[in-house]
Amino acid sequence: MMSSCNQLSETVGKTEACRAFDLPRCSLYRWLAPPSAPTSRPRPSWSLSEAETQEVKDVLHSGRFADQAPREVWAQLLDEKRYLCSVSTMYRILRKSDHIRERRNQLRHPTYRKPELLATSPNEVWSWDITKLLGPAKWSYFHLYVILDIFSRYVVGWTVAYRESASLATRLLEETCQKQEILPGRLTVHADRGPSMRSKAVAHLLGDLGVTKTHSRPHVSNDNPFSESQFKTLKYRPAFPDRFGSIQDARAFCRVFFDWYNNQHHHSGIGLLTPETVHYGGAQDVLEKRRDVMLEAYQRNRQRFRKPPVIPALPQAVWINPPAPAAQALELIAP
Repeated sequence: MMSSCNQLSETVGKTEACRAFDLPRCSLYRWLAPPSAPTSRPRPSWSLSEAETQEVKDVLHSGRFADQAPREVWAQLLDEKRYLCSVSTMYRILRKSDHIRERRNQLRHPTYRKPELLATSPNEVWSWDITKLLGPAKWSYFHLYVILDIFSRYVVGWTVAYRESASLATRLLEETCQKQEILPGRLTVHADRGPSMRSKAVAHLLGDLGVTKTHSRPHVSNDNPFSESQFKTLKYRPAFPDRFGSIQDARAFCRVFFDWYNNQHHHSGIGLLTPETVHYGGAQDVLEKRRDVMLEAYQRNRQRFRKPPVIPALPQAVWINPPAPAAQALELIAP
């Protein structure tokens, strides 16, 4: 990355090149002129010998002291009339062995890769999630399953159930894929890491259908932004009740809401078009009619416009976690 940034700086300057790669300028200057290697300090004659250092390590890693801080170890040993070294030396020995934080054997969490998903047309990437709807009594809930196409924002499938279940999720996904006539190898389904989303039943179904599945990173809500935004639109509607009297009430409300959301709601993320218009290929006709109306208004009263009006365009690509700016900057210097 540094060499690419330096190559770009010859054209646009170091400040602009570092901004394109999201790097501080000091990092580039440090790479261009690396500091000289520091000279090693002589070992003091009073320092611990190898045998004494190993003895300190053995004590700190013993079963008795493995879960205690060096200060606690030092104090207990001193009460037992035993002195090995100072507290700071204990820390220095642990730091050199890279054991300064935790000396017990522990499970390490795996590194989860950030999902980067691109949709350039409908039925390429779906996002699905489950949210709770308050029931008639305290601690009672209904569960709303929603499958959303991220390119068109069209809700392709939904259902309300008494509980969260892998079998219900499997049935909804299968019926929705059949309704949308999904071909193998064409669709990616993204979800968070809930139990239904990660269930074997859902994984086997998607594998049989030739659908790729991806999941959000743990505790990262930004990896599933379209479903979260859609749930916010649902729950901020003026008619959304504090509680639903029954599951029939919840289903009746959702039926009206999703009909409005798909067919009447002009979504700001898709050029103020309705999701149904974008999903079923009518966007260009609507945009051309809007341009004609605005052009006629502009020609009739030009003094009301500072410049020719521009119609909000339909995005050509929709991302979940777009690539970093550095990847885009590499394209500028590619041959």
